[in-house]
Amino acid sequence: MATKHIVCTKCGRINRVPTNKQLASGQCGACKSKLSADTPIDISETVLNRLLAKDEGSFLLDVWAPWCGPCRMMAPAYMETAKHYGGALRFLKLNTEAFPNAGAALNVRGIPALLMFQSGSIVDQRAGVMTSQMMTEWINNSNIAASLTEI
Repeated sequence: MATKHIVCTKCGRINRVPTNKQLASGQCGACKSKLSADTPIDISETVLNRLLAKDEGSFLLDVWAPWCGPCRMMAPAYMETAKHYGGALRFLKLNTEAFPNAGAALNVRGIPALLMFQSGSIVDQRAGVMTSQMMTEWINNSNIAASLTEI
């Protein structure tokens, strides 16, 4: 049976998940947390590094800061888009005020920034505020759209 390595965004453990299993129904073998949710998940620099090094799935990363007005303005649209995908795609958030080195390592020059990842590599990115409709169209027209029916 074919599997993919999916990093738990809570504990950082690597999970082997069958490729034919819906990501939203998976849970971490170590901490029992869901591997995906229909809401954005805040991650640390440590978890991000683990995702970049070991994860074989897809995720969207919102790079933001609490002091950023446009970031706060886009947050409800990001939440709405996450709900639209119902856990089929992981929606993650990285606070650059708490983890400035992570934003720099990703070469983020301005926030909000959305980075689309597949197997630990950036496949596309956008800067500036996006509406939920803009995000959905971007995701649906991306290279990762076909993988959303599986992990």
